[in-house]
Amino acid sequence: MAGKRIKNMEEFAEVSGISRPTLSKYFQDPESVRKTTRAKVESALEQFDYRPNIFAINQNRKLTKTIGILVPYLADPFFAEMVRLIERKCIEAGYWPIVFSAHGDRELENNALATLESLRPAGALIAPLGRGSDLDVVRRFADEVPTVVFDSNVKVGKAFVGSNNFQSIPLIVDYLCRSGEPPCFFEMPPVNPNANKRREAYVQAMERFGHEPMIVQAKGGGWDFEQIGLEEGSRLISQRALPTNTVLCTNDRLAIGLITAAYQNGWRVGRGEGCALRVAGHDDHPWSRYTCPPLTTVSQDYKSIAEHSLQTLFAVLEGRSDELGAERPEYLFEGKLVLRSSA
Repeated sequence: MAGKRIKNMEEFAEVSGISRPTLSKYFQDPESVRKTTRAKVESALEQFDYRPNIFAINQNRKLTKTIGILVPYLADPFFAEMVRLIERKCIEAGYWPIVFSAHGDRELENNALATLESLRPAGALIAPLGRGSDLDVVRRFADEVPTVVFDSNVKVGKAFVGSNNFQSIPLIVDYLCRSGEPPCFFEMPPVNPNANKRREAYVQAMERFGHEPMIVQAKGGGWDFEQIGLEEGSRLISQRALPTNTVLCTNDRLAIGLITAAYQNGWRVGRGEGCALRVAGHDDHPWSRYTCPPLTTVSQDYKSIAEHSLQTLFAVLEGRSDELGAERPEYLFEGKLVLRSSA
């Protein structure tokens, strides 16, 4: 077969002189064969430039080495960073990550879950749309596939891992109240449970600090947060409709749109002399430090959320669910105040 492209494991077994069962055992778990055999297989792989069809191998196994990852909107920098961290950790642990995005659409989320289930993954990490999800579909998926939910706490799966909004929002409200005018809360129609939790946490914090809560809700919906912040921010600024010169946005993407609106309307954002508006956000997504001015925000603990989500899923897959304690435990990580020039 010199010069001929090797199409499958049978042909590879023939040219390499390694039995098909031994090859199958190696591809399922390299550590399951002797060191000398492993070296022989790896040498043959290099010599004959053969790459096995991992999908086909997985489909022939009772338990695949695939981990499904579903997020609501992969273009969102928060979810892009979370997926990057989870993918790396999956690969390091010997699993094959497969990523799906719902693109903010219920039907696409349902299709992604159906496709993922058909691949027979070992388990899944999902951040559902939340309010936009078909909860029956999400629940049926989690009943069939070992699932850990992150970021968006839909009550399904073996556990939830996310941020403690009732710690992070009061943290930044306290800072904004101490350093200037108390903030209003600039939000959009909520797309997931975090939005409602952040509004509630803001109201509680303002009342605790002795201030009247001020909710400013943007019109429009969907996942184009920056555009909503720009359009609604321009409307509010031009109408002089903001109740205070300090604005806490429900997320960084909305804050980025508001900063752009201020610039376009000739308002300077920041803390110094001549500044007309202070703007703060939540998440510390990867672009927040590069806005003009850089955005004051609360950082989510991306690394801990990603790592703990996987560790929890691995505990379930390895039969160590008793280590989780509660029937469906919730692990919440605290945020950290990130002070920059915008507020």
